[in-house]
Amino acid sequence: MNDQDYADGLRVTMSELTAHFHEPVDIATTLFQVTSAAVELIEGVEYADVLLIDGIDSFQSVASTGRVASDLDDVQRRFGEGPCIDAALDDVVTVSNDLSEETRWPRFAESAVAVGVHGMLSFRLYTHDARMGALNLFAGERDVFSSDVEALAAMLATQAAIALIADDKELQFRSALASRDMIGQAKGMIMERFNVDAMRAFELLKRLSQESNTRLIDIATELVARGSEPVGR
Repeated sequence: MNDQDYADGLRVTMSELTAHFHEPVDIATTLFQVTSAAVELIEGVEYADVLLIDGIDSFQSVASTGRVASDLDDVQRRFGEGPCIDAALDDVVTVSNDLSEETRWPRFAESAVAVGVHGMLSFRLYTHDARMGALNLFAGERDVFSSDVEALAAMLATQAAIALIADDKELQFRSALASRDMIGQAKGMIMERFNVDAMRAFELLKRLSQESNTRLIDIATELVARGSEPVGR
């Protein structure tokens, strides 16, 4: 592929990735488009995936372009070391151009070289509470990750990060709507049962929450689940 073909391919790929933000495409499809683009555009990159970490021992490989990527993510989980973990937890960018000489993650590096992976580049995507993510590129050759390659990978990582953050906000929004509906149902039950107005019903819910040291949504969910069962005053 000559320079012009490469530039044209990059322009088309980035345009397609950006266009999908205006369409109702699910997050899994968007992330797979990013990882596929990384393999297609970066010479020497054999596999790519996104590693999501939710807590100490909850690792999930998504949008993987090959089994090797998800297997090596599992190796990092088992050993507690590797470039993906470093990128997700500590460094924004983690790179190794020769895993056979790598001393930062000796056990992971040995496993990677054994399956033909000789270089890795990981970009942190986002962190939210205990959740973290990284875009990971696995090279079958040494010295693949030049500064130009890192710049291209950074653009792809940005696309993945924006998609994940947007999806997270959408989930939060849906959760907030569901909570509001549940609290509304509980208020309606209290209004009917005790012949009070909406403000008084909500005050009763808040008092129950405070006195029991229980979240308001949990109080509402329990009341709705009980339905017509007798409820103490």
